[in-house]
Amino acid sequence: YAMLLSLIFLIVLVAAIVGFVFRHEIKTNFESNLNLALKNYNVTADRHSEAVDTIQRTLHCCGVQDYSDWERTEYFSQRGIPRSCCKNQNDCSEEDLKDPNKAKLKVFVHGCFFLVTSTMESKMSVVAGISFGIACFQV
Repeated sequence: YAMLLSLIFLIVLVAAIVGFVFRHEIKTNFESNLNLALKNYNVTADRHSEAVDTIQRTLHCCGVQDYSDWERTEYFSQRGIPRSCCKNQNDCSEEDLKDPNKAKLKVFVHGCFFLVTSTMESKMSVVAGISFGIACFQV
C-alpha cells in the first residue's frame, strides 16, 4: 500500500514539474493546433470544428489572435466568419459575416488563444493547491 501511494505521489510530482517546465511548448503547440483547426474548419464536420465553436461561444472570442484570422481560411471565402463568433445569434446574417467591416460590429473581436491560455494559467494555482493537498494527504 505504501509503495502504491509513493508511486502515485511520484507521478503527480513528475506531472507537475513537466507541466511547469514545458508550459511554453504547450502554449506553442496549442496555438498551432488552433490555427490548424481554423484552417480545416468545417471541411469535414468533425470534433475539431465543434471544439472551435465551443471555445468561441464559451469564451466570447473569435479566431486565434482576433476575428480577422478567419479571413485567411477557405471557410471564410465560402460562408464568412462562423456563427459561433456572433455576439447576438439573432442579429448576425451571413451577409454580415462575409464582410469583415460589418462583421467587426457583430462578432467578438478578441482572439481565443490569449483567453484560453490566461484562463488556464489562472486555474493553475487551484490545480497546484489540489495536487499539493492530495500529496500531503498521502504522506
